[in-house]
Order: sequence, then structure tokens, then C-alpha cells
Amino acid sequence: MIKTIHKLWFENDRIFVETADGKVLSQPMRFFPRLRYATDTQRSEWTESHFGLHWEKIDEDISFESFAWQENDPNTLYHHI
Repeated sequence: MIKTIHKLWFENDRIFVETADGKVLSQPMRFFPRLRYATDTQRSEWTESHFGLHWEKIDEDISFESFAWQENDPNTLYHHI
């Protein structure tokens, strides 16, 4: 499981995170339309909780678990973090 996010960025319609232990994980933005269409400023204003990432101003949450989803189905996990 992800414990701490060291870095978060957006590139090629994906959200990327780098964990404190150096793992780089990503998720397609199509699963998160509020975040996908947010401004750069809105995207930069995130916080981390025990369960995932949160953007208060756009009311978006992404669980750490979601970074393990298969790209075509957010309801199926294919590996554990």
C-alpha cells in the first residue's frame, strides 16, 4: 500500500505519483473528469490522507488503491500495491 506521496504530476492525460520509496504509478484521467478538466492551479491544491488524495476545491478524491486498477476497468484490481 502507498504510504506517502513524494511527487504528483500530470502528463499525457494521466495522473502520476511517485511514492516515498521511489515507485512511480499512474492512472488515466478519464476516470476522474473533475480533475481532468481542472485548472493547473486547482490540480496543484491537493492533500494526502490515509486513504488517498483529495482536491477540496473540485471535490475530487482518488484512492491509493485506484493506482492498481487495470486501465480499462476501474472495478478490477490486477495487483496489490
